[in-house]
Order: sequence, then C-alpha cells, then structure tokens
Amino acid sequence: MFLVTGATGGIGRRVVRLLRQQDKSVRAFVRLTSRYSELEHRGASIFVGDLRREKDIQKACQGVEYIISAHGSDSDALSLDYRANIELIDQAKANGVQHFVFISVLGADRGYEDAPVFKAKRAVERYLEASDLNYTILRPAGLASNLLPLAERFRETGLYLLIGDPKNRTSIVSTDDLARMVVDSITLEGARNQILPVGGPEILLREDIPRIFSRVFSKEAIVINSPLFVVDGLRSAFGLFNPPAQKALGTYRTLLSNEFFCTKEETANLERIFNLQLESLESFLRRYLAV
Repeated sequence: MFLVTGATGGIGRRVVRLLRQQDKSVRAFVRLTSRYSELEHRGASIFVGDLRREKDIQKACQGVEYIISAHGSDSDALSLDYRANIELIDQAKANGVQHFVFISVLGADRGYEDAPVFKAKRAVERYLEASDLNYTILRPAGLASNLLPLAERFRETGLYLLIGDPKNRTSIVSTDDLARMVVDSITLEGARNQILPVGGPEILLREDIPRIFSRVFSKEAIVINSPLFVVDGLRSAFGLFNPPAQKALGTYRTLLSNEFFCTKEETANLERIFNLQLESLESFLRRYLAV
C-alpha cells in the first residue's frame, strides 16, 4: 500500500495516476474541500484528513509500505512543510515503511533565512537522512505544470509579467517526468538514499519563457518586467495586518531573486538513473494546451 500526501496537487495527482496504472494499492490523503473524484475513479482509496492533525497522520499511515510526501503549503510552512513531514517520518518508522519519498525544493540547502518553505524542507531532509529509513529526496527546480495558468492567460492576452532579473537561469522539469521519478525511485537502486536535484533538459533564462509561449501560440509577447521592490512593498504592507502572508512572500521573493537550475551533469545523471529522456518545457506546454 502506498500513501500519497498532496494527492490532489500537480505532483500527487500524477503520482497516483501512475501507481494505479501499475495496479498498485494507493491511499490518497486529501482534504475534505479538495477535488478528489478523479482519484476515486482511478481506484485509489481516499483518506480525508488534515495534515495539521497528528491523529489523522497516524491513522493514514497504518498498514502502508511506502510513503510519498508530495504536499506543500502556501502560507503555513511550519505546520505543513515541517511538522506534518516529521510526523510522517516518525509514523513511517513506527509502521516499518520500506521507502519514503520526499519532494523537497532545489536550493533547500542554501540557507535562505527569509524563506520559510526552504528552511522547513531542509530540516525535514536532515531528519529523514538520520531516520534509518530507505529514502529518496527529490529537489525540483520548478514545475512545468505551474506555468499552465500563465500560459492560458498569455493565450488570451499576450501579456507576460516578469518580476525581477530576466537573465536569471532556471531549468523547469516536466511534472510528468517528476511523477515518474517519484514512482520509480521506490524500486531503483540508483535512487535509494539519494538527494537528487531535478530539472528539465534545458537551462533557460527567465525571459525565455514568454518567448516559448510566443512560439507555442504564434503570438507576439508583451513582457512587463517589474522590479523586485514591488514584492518588497507588498511584504511591508502585509506585515502590518497579515504576518503569515508576509512570511509566504519571503519564500516567493527568494524564488524570484535567485537562480534555480540543474547542471547538464545533474540532468544527465537523472536520465541515467531513471532511464528516461527529459521533456522540454515547450513540449510539455504543447501537449497540455493542445497546440
């Protein structure tokens, strides 16, 4: 039995899909308010709970052999990115789980003090490494699926908002490729007890993304390049009446102001371990947007 947290998210949904295609038993941890009908249709067992509640995590982990932590957080890194994962690891040890897969983030080890999600992910990585569990930690640079709403907006308007330095580099991974790595890391010896940076086959400049949109839709891009101080102004404003949102913007600013890409050697290592050819961002967008 596989337990998948974040099962209705971009990564988790694809992971459940792949596992069910292999006829694996899957328990999908979902929130009551989430849309999980597709998971039910695919034959996954639905566990409705709250990752902020230890009792829910304890119940969800009973009888499972593998745990895949694919959930994230918007503004509650302490509860969801940190405490929930610590409890999942403790329950994995208590239940004799055979392998634990954790979706972290590229740059978790860089010490970004103003980014709660990065700090929480790194603390969980360390805890998992010291747990004596078999594990795989995957650190994606950026998910292609996160760009689909931006691409749809570009299709309608031709506008693209680029905040920060357009020359910053990134290597965006196909979310389908990442899901395959998650599933295959359970059985592949080369992925066991490894921390793996995960990116796509290309090192892109951030300004390359609207150019790709232009090619996909055959439409000239109107790029609005906004400076980072706009985000700083928002953070200051939120600090007056919404401290959690201010902290979340710290992670957002970190993502905007730094480079997150995998080297050619790192992506070649991924292709070797998982025996796959990584998909480009343009190919991913064309598949999902039917163009």
